[in-house]
Amino acid sequence: MSKILDLQSVTRNDFLGGRISAFQPKSGFRAGSDSVLLAAAVRKETTCILELGCGAGVAACCALSERAKAQALLVDMEAEALTLADKNLALNGFEKRAKTLLLDVTQKGSIREQAGLQTNCFSTIIANPPFFISSKGTGSPDALRKRARHMQKGELDNWVKTAAASASARGEIIFIHVMEALPELLAAFDARFGNIVILPIAPRAGEAATRVLIRGIKGSKAPLALMAPLILHGETGREFLPEVEAIFRGEGALHW
Repeated sequence: MSKILDLQSVTRNDFLGGRISAFQPKSGFRAGSDSVLLAAAVRKETTCILELGCGAGVAACCALSERAKAQALLVDMEAEALTLADKNLALNGFEKRAKTLLLDVTQKGSIREQAGLQTNCFSTIIANPPFFISSKGTGSPDALRKRARHMQKGELDNWVKTAAASASARGEIIFIHVMEALPELLAAFDARFGNIVILPIAPRAGEAATRVLIRGIKGSKAPLALMAPLILHGETGREFLPEVEAIFRGEGALHW
């Protein structure tokens, strides 16, 4: 992107034990553990990654760092976000393996294709869509943050529809979202994919899951599977359990 990065409006944060470094907006939507877990869920052998609603591109950068032969396309509707994503791709040495595309992923297929988003192309599609319906909750005073965190009712199905159109045969589609969105996500995935796997993510053992990872395979007829929850923390404190900490350090992966 052509915009100049304003260093007064961003922070630089490390991921995967410092192997990935990324600029993020100080006041806008900021990537964190969800982005790292999303990247860790990608199968190792994938070769062509599409991230829908990429923001600053942290998830894609984390995924590329573990897959030396993979290429990626990062898509977002916000030019400011793609400015950061481009900087982060270059910062981490991925500029020859990845590029960005300015596009609203909920647009109809002809508009997506005209913009440059190919169909039946990507072996992995990942997404961390906005969490909140725009009519609910308190709107963020930061316009970028609000657009990154809120979507219109029914738009989640459009995200999954775009992922389905973009995936190659046997391609994997992986979303991370709040647990409350699971019914809508499952309906959208079940209409288009097989071999659906659901991985709830809970803060502690015995507590309700707050996040969910869901994966489907294009063209598969295999049945749905519900995994045991991924537990993040021990009974007390904020420290991550060793197997989870290993993922955040870039020394482990999700096995599902």
